[in-house]
Amino acid sequence: MREFKLTEEYIELVKLLKLLRIAQTGGHAKIIVEEGEVIRNGEPEYRKRAKLRAGDVLEIMGEEITIVS
Repeated sequence: MREFKLTEEYIELVKLLKLLRIAQTGGHAKIIVEEGEVIRNGEPEYRKRAKLRAGDVLEIMGEEITIVS
């Protein structure tokens, strides 16, 4: 499990994927989201610009990431 510490109120999903190097590019991040590879709080997340806030738990390709403030 990894934690991502927010420096602002929220972070957009595709930006997080790039920052954590889960996706190499913005285009790759969009594909990951579109293919249903992101589970947010137990539900698939298909919105590329979903605003992730403290307390959200993501599962991306078998890796769990918790958003903290």
